[in-house]
Amino acid sequence: MAAMRGLYVIRGGASKPAIRQGQRSAPAARADGDDGVMPTMFVEFSRFDSWYEIDSWWEGRFLERTIKGAFKRTINSLGPAGVKVLFNHGRDMQIHNKVLGVASVLEERDTSPYMEVPLLDTSYNRDLVPGLEAGAYGSSFMFEVIREDWNYEPGTSDHNPEGLPERTISEIRLFEAGPVTWPANPDATAGLRSGADWLMDELAERDAAQYDELVRSYAAFRALHGLRTPSEQDGPAAPGTPDPKAPAPGTSPARHVDGLSAAARSRRMTLLGVRR
Repeated sequence: MAAMRGLYVIRGGASKPAIRQGQRSAPAARADGDDGVMPTMFVEFSRFDSWYEIDSWWEGRFLERTIKGAFKRTINSLGPAGVKVLFNHGRDMQIHNKVLGVASVLEERDTSPYMEVPLLDTSYNRDLVPGLEAGAYGSSFMFEVIREDWNYEPGTSDHNPEGLPERTISEIRLFEAGPVTWPANPDATAGLRSGADWLMDELAERDAAQYDELVRSYAAFRALHGLRTPSEQDGPAAPGTPDPKAPAPGTSPARHVDGLSAAARSRRMTLLGVRR
């Protein structure tokens, strides 16, 4: 089924970004002895058919997975160069939204989407390289859910011992990806925590209007799917029923949203610092 549009999602990548040294047929020597060859960064995003838990003040608590084919349309539409590659989602205090490089490879593989990015020869990339070599950074990506299926009463199972609602994402639109200091997924085998919590903390300090806009959007998402925040103990609400307690950290009322105009979607993209 089609998903609620205009709400952009941050998830941790399936693996830490890694680098390998670049190659040139005839490297040009520089006066400082540096041949100027920058490495290539590569990373996998999301393990297909692997359930992970979303446990977020803003999105609520549920299980989620992506399936093979979910990235296919966005990759075919945008191509590798159409996805921005940023550090900390473009919100780093020094690098800001300067791109790290232009992806040369973006494709779905058997188990995960995969990206290769030759890093630009810049001072900020040179500062990042030692940390990338040491495996000090995680990875994260931003996307919009286009098609999804929900199972609100899945029962208990080995992968879902609490019987949480289950969301299967079958199509996404990918906007941006790259290394992050505090990944939503510090371990590929552990449950993922929504990057929304980090984003909302950032916006609360820097832009009250954008923060309030997203408070309403996340409240609408939870109301649409009957989701509770992690602190609430009385179980999920019925899907489509407004949650009188949501949103837990804010005060704005929930509203049910079936779709957004093009202008509204553009505003939501601006909220997250993404422009196309």
